[in-house]
Amino acid sequence: MAIIAEHANLLILLACIFGLFMAWGVGANDVANAMGTSVGSRALTITQAIIIAIIFEFAGAYLAGGSVTSTIRSGIIDGNALANAPDIFVFGMLASLLAAGTWLAVASTMGWPVSTTHSIVGAIIGFGLIYLGTEGIRWPRVWTIAASWVISPLLAGTMAYLLFRSVYHLILNTDEPFANAKRYVPFYMFLTGFLVSMVTLLKGLTHVGLDLSFTESVLYSILIGLLITALGKVLISRIKEDVALTGRRRFAGVERIFAILMVFTACAMAFAHGSNDVANAIGPVAAVVSVVGDGMVTGQSPVPNWVLLLGALGIVLGLGTYGFKVMGTIGRKITELTPSRGFAAELAAASTVVFASGTGLPISTTHTLVGAVLGVGMARGISALNLNVVGRIVVSWVVTLPAGAGLCMIYFLILKASFGA
Repeated sequence: MAIIAEHANLLILLACIFGLFMAWGVGANDVANAMGTSVGSRALTITQAIIIAIIFEFAGAYLAGGSVTSTIRSGIIDGNALANAPDIFVFGMLASLLAAGTWLAVASTMGWPVSTTHSIVGAIIGFGLIYLGTEGIRWPRVWTIAASWVISPLLAGTMAYLLFRSVYHLILNTDEPFANAKRYVPFYMFLTGFLVSMVTLLKGLTHVGLDLSFTESVLYSILIGLLITALGKVLISRIKEDVALTGRRRFAGVERIFAILMVFTACAMAFAHGSNDVANAIGPVAAVVSVVGDGMVTGQSPVPNWVLLLGALGIVLGLGTYGFKVMGTIGRKITELTPSRGFAAELAAASTVVFASGTGLPISTTHTLVGAVLGVGMARGISALNLNVVGRIVVSWVVTLPAGAGLCMIYFLILKASFGA
């Protein structure tokens, strides 16, 4: 406790720096999961995707990032075991941030789309193991999170498969695909607006003072969905069919319509990603601020708005400065994407991530989106998938958790020695 009292300002400063570094890594690497399908399907350019992501990643992180943050902060380590050692807890959180941020920087430089959730959870587990041993980890909570890494891609993949099959039967495999696209795409737009708004209003905004009832959330979500649909119909009405096109080229007009829809799903995915993954960066920061301020390990204090703002800023900086590296490739390597396929993947992934964020379960956006893209590919047959790329991505997932844990152990020992603890 004497160390915290003597170095309080320095510890908070380090938490902010390491948290910003970690958030930068989230933006630099995980942005591919939010926007890669839009770029890969050529519905958006990289520049357009970055602009959209900056706006909606920031909004999701700042407005709807509070629920998951509490899970990362207090759900993995047994706080009671550290009740009498708040300085050790602070060193552990600082080491976790620095370890996860380091691994994300390495992965981003190599162009590997790894899981930021794996990175920070692995780092926190590494801290728990080196100081508390196996009994200091809340293993039931860890297994719940680990199960979500399997369940989320399966859920997103199933949803993406069903969504694309509905597009195929209602639009692509019909005698008048262009006319049917104009008829049915507005429904998908309403679904996008309603679903994201509903979950966000129900679960995501209570910490900023907007606590709506279920009925109020339904009414507001319907209104938002209708507004998005109206805007989309105006944009769709400007697209004209080129009747001279034949064969596969006759779907060009249909894909232009889906490209408009993908602007909306890209916004939804960016918001969903920001709301879920900001916790990876600011959870440990919030823990350090709480312990330094209160002098005890409780894990129950609210997340300050300025901490959410710090995480949102870091994500924006990461995707704006380095996000293009992974984003420019992930959307083109797993399977060939068109706007109609990218829409199904993005909406399925966004829905899964927003639901997880609302319920406080820190899923991996990487796993979710890859699962959704795989689902779209499976809807066209196994031959549509690049299994070599899928295999390399899975290997990078496996390596991430132990890498985060190992780096955290090293950084923890360095920090502990540096402060003479």
